[in-house]
Amino acid sequence: MSEAFDIVVAGAGHNSLIAAAYLARAGLSCLVLEANERIGGDTASDELTLPGFWHDSCSTAHNLIQSSPILREDELGLREHGLEYIAPDPVVHLPFPDGESLTMWRDEERTWAEFARFSRADAEAYRRMMADYGRIAPDVGRARYTPVGSGESTGQALARQPDGGRWLRRNAMSAWEVIASEFGEPHVRAFMLWMSFMTMQPPERPGTGLLAYSLAYGRQRHSWTLPRGGSGALPAALARVIEAHGGVIVTGAKVTGLVIEGGRCTGVETAGGDRFAARRAVLSTIHIKHLVEMAPAEAWGEDFRYGVATWQPGISMFVTHYATTQPPRYRGPDGDVVSVASGTPHSAGRMLRLATDFRAGAIALDDPVLLILCPTVADPSRAPEGRHTLKVVGFQPYELADGGPERWDGVKEQVSAANLEQLRRHAPNVTDEVILASAIKSPLDLERMNAHNWHGSCHGGDAGPAQSGELRPVPGWASHRMPVPGLYQTGATTYPGGSVSGAPGRNAAAVLLADLGMSIGQAVRANG
Repeated sequence: MSEAFDIVVAGAGHNSLIAAAYLARAGLSCLVLEANERIGGDTASDELTLPGFWHDSCSTAHNLIQSSPILREDELGLREHGLEYIAPDPVVHLPFPDGESLTMWRDEERTWAEFARFSRADAEAYRRMMADYGRIAPDVGRARYTPVGSGESTGQALARQPDGGRWLRRNAMSAWEVIASEFGEPHVRAFMLWMSFMTMQPPERPGTGLLAYSLAYGRQRHSWTLPRGGSGALPAALARVIEAHGGVIVTGAKVTGLVIEGGRCTGVETAGGDRFAARRAVLSTIHIKHLVEMAPAEAWGEDFRYGVATWQPGISMFVTHYATTQPPRYRGPDGDVVSVASGTPHSAGRMLRLATDFRAGAIALDDPVLLILCPTVADPSRAPEGRHTLKVVGFQPYELADGGPERWDGVKEQVSAANLEQLRRHAPNVTDEVILASAIKSPLDLERMNAHNWHGSCHGGDAGPAQSGELRPVPGWASHRMPVPGLYQTGATTYPGGSVSGAPGRNAAAVLLADLGMSIGQAVRANG
């Protein structure tokens, strides 16, 4: 392809597609290059088991993006391009080893009643926490969609609240400290810990305190939100926006190098030997561990290279996908419960062991902590009539103490079996006869599937204090501008991090447009 574009985008995950959609709407010609044969990155749907069974290969819930200006204001016109979301009820169901269970419903009063079965005081604490966070949620959300250095940070937003001192303290605390101070009943504590872990940050880590509020609040407000048709519906709609505004998307084109001319990034090279020129800028969503290898060391500078060298992976997932004839059926206090989302926290103590096992490189098969998703309960379009897609997610290390990541190929069947047995303790109907086919994805397989899942980390990397806020991805380079002029970065390695929020994509577009003398507002108004 000899034609030059204003912007060349390396990678077609949801953040780079969101950025490209804003840029295209602003009148810039965009070329998006994707290494895989399908777009979406970790927001993709594939026939992983049998024809007609569309499994979400990574993300399933699109919760954070629900409160974004991208969807709230429909800034990109995604509804017009076919994007539709489903809010299941119940939201999530958690069974416990003693036969008890706790269910979150879309009706907060019904969720309150579930908590009250265990402790009325804890039910009141939950209601108070939801109300307290509801008052600051708009400000926290605004900070998430504000590029670093361009406006109010999360800390500044918290500080100016009427009870700002309390929120600053809560933000610095761990999620476990917040939960332990608010709740006393063991089942409730385990439920809140499991919920706070859903961005895969260890709940005992300082700086995770807001997760004790925000994740439960987001699920209570938006449910376990599903895009109709599968996770791939989001990138598909974004692609239609880009193409409607003259953009071009090319799959099977792996970017392997940056073209540097006169000290500036002016394009990219692909594995096939092609060069693509960018008149204005290159926008990358390539993982920073790989990006730094695509230009000479002197182009990056010592500080940036140090930041990349010290980048740490986050907790990784272990996933088994099933094609089934039934969804899991759980025993509830008033009869069977069928839910899109469910999980097995086991206990607060077991939840607090997750990070220890991860750091030790230990495969822990005793009472596995699971996230279980059966989207076809609410969205039957994902499978043949009367059939279901089921995803069982565990949390295991990429680096194994006794053999490294390569050992995963020899042990993943055993780990998958242990996770299935844990599910069957609570949903005995998921028998061998119910399972039609399966596909196992270890942390190593997740990296093979998508190079951005470096060390199996689907959120780009750890989100601890050293890799958050103005330090993500590298101190001094959190504004999406890279050390090489003309090169910008988006994706999960940039602020505010992983999950399906669209914030890294929108923020990167805002920065790039501002550098070109344009604005997000112009992109939103254009052809709107």
